[in-house]
Amino acid sequence: MSAPADVPWPHEQAAAPRTWETPLPIGARPALPAFPSHAFPSWLANFVAALAEETQTPHDLAGCIALAAISTAAGGRAIVCVRGTWSEPVNIYTVVAMPPGSRKSPVFRAIVAPLLSAEKILQEQIKPQITEAKIAQKVAQEAAEKATHKATTGRGDPSLLAEAQSAALAVDTITIPVEPRLVSDDATPETATTLLAEQGGRLAVLSAEGGIFATLAGRYSGTPNLDLFLKGHAGDLLIVDRRDRRERVDNPALTLGLAVQPEIITEIAKSPGFRGKGLLGRILYSLPASNVGYRAIDPDPIPDLVTATYTANLERLVLTMHGWTDPARLILSPEAADLFTEQRRHTEPRLRPETGDLNHIADWAAKFDGAVARLAGLLHLATHIDDGWRRPIDGPTMAAAMELGEYFTTHALAAFDAMGADPDQEAARTVHEWLTRTRPERFSVREAFTALPRSRFRKVGDLEPALDLLEQLGWIQREPEPPRTGPGRRPSPRYSVHPDLCRTAA
Repeated sequence: MSAPADVPWPHEQAAAPRTWETPLPIGARPALPAFPSHAFPSWLANFVAALAEETQTPHDLAGCIALAAISTAAGGRAIVCVRGTWSEPVNIYTVVAMPPGSRKSPVFRAIVAPLLSAEKILQEQIKPQITEAKIAQKVAQEAAEKATHKATTGRGDPSLLAEAQSAALAVDTITIPVEPRLVSDDATPETATTLLAEQGGRLAVLSAEGGIFATLAGRYSGTPNLDLFLKGHAGDLLIVDRRDRRERVDNPALTLGLAVQPEIITEIAKSPGFRGKGLLGRILYSLPASNVGYRAIDPDPIPDLVTATYTANLERLVLTMHGWTDPARLILSPEAADLFTEQRRHTEPRLRPETGDLNHIADWAAKFDGAVARLAGLLHLATHIDDGWRRPIDGPTMAAAMELGEYFTTHALAAFDAMGADPDQEAARTVHEWLTRTRPERFSVREAFTALPRSRFRKVGDLEPALDLLEQLGWIQREPEPPRTGPGRRPSPRYSVHPDLCRTAA
């Protein structure tokens, strides 16, 4: 049953009927920008465009996973020296949200295939070294066993004891190389930590599903375990003590590239510690519009030359960068440094409380400039595959990274809106739900305050931002105040409700 309409004030009884426009959804933003794949070097931009055409998927999907592929090749092997002691590793976390049936898996397979091919090449290259080390270790162990036997039967002969000790030490000096791994899928944090330690601190988790988030939230252990993904992005020292082994990674560089369903974006915000500990602030989000139902039936396939060039270049980047144990140091050209300084001048005011448009996602925005530096490093290495470490990052590359940064900023705002990060929007949703449930034609602020939960609105003034937002979006209209006729408290402000909301079924 509808809430009773209040009797209008006398001066309003003869007023003209109100006019209403179609209201906007809460959280509505202008259409999100498409992925600027033109910011990539031509060999990568051409492949992203052709893959998007063949699979009939948005450029965003292929573009974001391609960035993760470049990060897999270069992560942990190069850093961008920004200024002074500030440097940024070139590994990134990126998450694309698309509905089921969006052909995420074919796009993943096409982009990741050269990484797996390069992984096999690296494994074949190291096989002889592994065989040689295993044989040497076996020979050394047999020699140590014989020396130990002689020493134990030699009745304390000092020379035999010294020989046994030397033989045992020789075994310890032989290290069997680890088979190279570039990519993991849905590993547990414990398994990923072991892989990361074995691989010298470099690893990528790439998946067309979002199961890793459930794993991090404690699906198997019952306890959230985020340390690897926090330190793996920042490059902070990672030490894990276990009963049977101690794992240490001095400069971990983890890459994350996921394609998930949109509801995962909402769910991860509810996982304990995901935002409070800073994981959500490390991710570059992409929320492309779905084109399901509008796809071409017989699109053009990827030209063979485009695929061959992409495959050869990505493999070459992996093989070129894999040998770097001490990271290559990438510096900024004067033009790039000036552009980046200007960017930081633009970013800082956006973080200000109350007035900054990024203040409610300050945990993400505070890392935004660092993310742009990382993107610049990745674009630079993808452009200069063979000698990027010998060249400074130039102005056009920095400008391209800044364009990508603005793309990710807009999508981050939408992603955090979906997570309920904007308190004004959440408050407006609460009021909107109350109006939908009670369906009044008009209401006063005091009536709303009385009906709404105190856990959300502790005082009447807390309602103002929500009501202002609902009015801006066209759901309600503030009514003119009646003239004062005498002393006493001013009447509570009143609002008319959009007819569509009044007619909403109970």
